[in-house]
Amino acid sequence: MALKDTIALGMSLPHRSPDPIDMAVVRQVAQRADGLGFRDLWVTENAVDHVFSFDALVVLTHAAALTTRIRLGVAVLVLPIQSPIHVAHQVATLDYVSNGRAILGVGLGRDHHYAEFQVPSEHRVRRFREGVEVIKALWTEAKVDYRGGIFQLEGGTMALKPVQKPRPPIWLGGDHPDAVRRAAVIADGWMGAGGSSTASFSRNVPLLRAELEKVGRDPATFPISKRVFLSVDDRADVARAELDRWFTTVYRNPAGTDASGVHGTPEQVRERLEELVAAGANHLLLNPVGRYVEQVEAVAALVGLSS
Repeated sequence: MALKDTIALGMSLPHRSPDPIDMAVVRQVAQRADGLGFRDLWVTENAVDHVFSFDALVVLTHAAALTTRIRLGVAVLVLPIQSPIHVAHQVATLDYVSNGRAILGVGLGRDHHYAEFQVPSEHRVRRFREGVEVIKALWTEAKVDYRGGIFQLEGGTMALKPVQKPRPPIWLGGDHPDAVRRAAVIADGWMGAGGSSTASFSRNVPLLRAELEKVGRDPATFPISKRVFLSVDDRADVARAELDRWFTTVYRNPAGTDASGVHGTPEQVRERLEELVAAGANHLLLNPVGRYVEQVEAVAALVGLSS
């Protein structure tokens, strides 16, 4: 049975690279992923970056204008360094202009994000939780009165509402056990980071499922995803070298090439993806790191989506 028949499959939009990204390539990948039947199209957020990186919501809005069916997600916005009101309005706008295709992924980020944006790192979890609550309220309520420990809003209105009802899904990232538990309570999906290891993902899935059951939610219908940085080539050494360059340059972590990434021939890559499904993934975000147009076709073929 083809992977497409057992699991939901997302594709990465070219957005972060050691090299500049041609906008014609962005267009080709977006439209081809849409036509092939990938479920969703994803980017990351990396504003202060040592490599080429687009703004997440700007490039997703561009992709919205180029496509008709594919959903549009960011995994993840580092929510505590941003205004939740601004995020709510941006994503509601993306959902509106795309006719209901937006997915918002949010996470706590890392220490350097707080230093770069001059946001205190103290009470970051409270800031995060309240930010999610503010966003949900602005998307679903006519007038918002919110009184939190960090955020307050009196009579706040956002006339522009998302197309999706009751609201766009909010996914959480993060591989710390606390983040996984938090996702079970407040999120609509969870995605293991691309830089996290396959072993870490395998440990977190049982924890997530247990927490979902504890709060009365069905693990079978809750999106459990893993971002997979990958390279496919008939020559396995070429695929590995391409992924190694990416992990070394972008993540500054060459060990991630084998611990977190997936590389090899189509048969080898399919086998590794099937291992993630066996570990509990019901969604995979497939993230080629180069040769983007060629890789969309190669990945589609090995999961059964080529047409």
